[in-house]
Amino acid sequence: MAERWTDSVGFRWHSMARIPYPDPSQAPERVTEALAALPPLNIFRMLAHAETAVRPFLRFGSAILGQLQLDPKLRELAILQVAVQAGAEYEWVQHAAIGQAVGLTDEQLDAVRREHIDSESFSDTERAVLLFSSEVIEHPRVSNETFAAVSEHLSPREVVELLLTIGNYLMLARVMTTLDLELDEAAGGGALGALRLEP
Repeated sequence: MAERWTDSVGFRWHSMARIPYPDPSQAPERVTEALAALPPLNIFRMLAHAETAVRPFLRFGSAILGQLQLDPKLRELAILQVAVQAGAEYEWVQHAAIGQAVGLTDEQLDAVRREHIDSESFSDTERAVLLFSSEVIEHPRVSNETFAAVSEHLSPREVVELLLTIGNYLMLARVMTTLDLELDEAAGGGALGALRLEP
């Protein structure tokens, strides 16, 4: 049984995954090729269980991390908001480092972790994205006021990209928390270019 405990901000820690990681020697060649091109992170190892879905999913992840019109800082703020609200420490560790790599400050990271969306460290655009992300995670529909605020700063394309980002990382957060993935050291900016796979 995995040992669990909770920190002062609400993240749940654990010591052992609930199911074993796949044996790479038993995986199909296209799965092992995909894993060989990635940082050796537990999330990628665990996703390899989904043999027919992992490569398409990684290509989608590559689009999210490297091919959006949405500003990378806004993308990472949304992902970090997901990590906090979903209680996904694993996601926080990885994306706090990526956030720093794309220009988020320590003050901004601390404010997201403590859910201080009204912090003066955020611009109006950043604050609108955080509030929008928070409501998307919490409710089936964001308020008209929140939607209007984010629409003042983002194009329709960016709004849809933001929704795809939130949804993708909420799903990943639930893989991480449901299966109790052990924490990895942050891959940082090096993870940004690692998800480029051919179909």
